Amino acid sequence: MKKLLLFFLLFPACVFSQDDLLAEIDTVKADKKVESAFKSLKIVNLESTKLAAKGDLYFVVAHRFDYMKNGFDDFFGLDNANTQLKFVYGVSTWLTVHVARSGFQETYDLAVKYKLKRQEKDGFPVELVGFNSIAINSEMKEENYPGMEFANRLSYVTQLLVSRKFDENLSLQVVPTYFHENTVRDVLDDSGMPILPNPQSNSQFAIGMGGRYKLTKRWSVNMDYAAHLNRASESIYKNPLSVGVDLETGGHVFQMHFTNSRAMHETGFLGQTAGDWSKGEICFGFNLVRVF
Repeated sequence: MKKLLLFFLLFPACVFSQDDLLAEIDTVKADKKVESAFKSLKIVNLESTKLAAKGDLYFVVAHRFDYMKNGFDDFFGLDNANTQLKFVYGVSTWLTVHVARSGFQETYDLAVKYKLKRQEKDGFPVELVGFNSIAINSEMKEENYPGMEFANRLSYVTQLLVSRKFDENLSLQVVPTYFHENTVRDVLDDSGMPILPNPQSNSQFAIGMGGRYKLTKRWSVNMDYAAHLNRASESIYKNPLSVGVDLETGGHVFQMHFTNSRAMHETGFLGQTAGDWSKGEICFGFNLVRVF
C-alpha cells in the first residue's frame, strides 16, 4: 500500500520531468536550424534556396528593360520592357511550386522547388534544395517552322541549389545545372548566317554561382553568374552576370539590378543571354515580390 501511494505521488513529477526534457530537446533541435540564407526566392536570376512558407502565395512582377547603351534614343532602354508575371505557392514546408508567363519568346513555365537537407549549426554545413522546371515557347509559329510539333516548343531544367549561410551578413550559393532545349537556334557563322546542322547540343550544362551580403537591416547587395560548360564556339550567346540590391519592406522584397540577360526563365537566361557587358549591353531590371 505504501509503495502504491509512493507511485501515485511520484508519477506526476516523472511526467512533468519528461515533458521538460522533451521540450528541451525540441529547443535544441530548433536552435540547430539555420535561418534562410536568402530573403528572396531568387538571388537575381538564379533561384535561391529559400522556399515559400506553407500556405503562402507570392505574386512576382519582374521587368527587364532593353540595353542601356543607346542612351536617350530609347531612354536608356526603359522604352522597351520584357515582363514576367509569376505566382508561387508553398504547398508544404519542403515543397514550393510556381507558374509564370514571360514576354521573352512568349514563354510559359512551371516549376517545383523542394528542400532536401537543411543547414544546421555545428551539423550539416550546407542547405540542399532541388529545382526542376519546364518551359513552353509559344512564340514559335508553325508557318515559320514547317512540320513543327508541340514538343519542339519545350525546354527543361534540373538544378541542385547548394547554399551556405556563413553569418548574419554573408550567404553564398553554387548551382550545378543540366538543361535541355528541344530546339536550339541562333548559332551563326562569321557572316551572320545560321549554321546547319546546328553544332549546339540540345543537352547543356552550366554551373551557377551567387551570393548575398547584408548591408543593413533592410538592404543587401546580391550577385549571380552562370558559366555555360558546353556552349558551341559559334554561338552568339554569353554567360549571364547580374549585380543588384534587395530592399526588404514589410510584406515584400524589392530587387533592383543590372544584368546582361533580358530573359527571366531558366533556359532563357542560361542558354540565350545575348548581352555583352564589355560592349555596354547591360539592362536595368527589377523584381517586385509580394506575399499574401
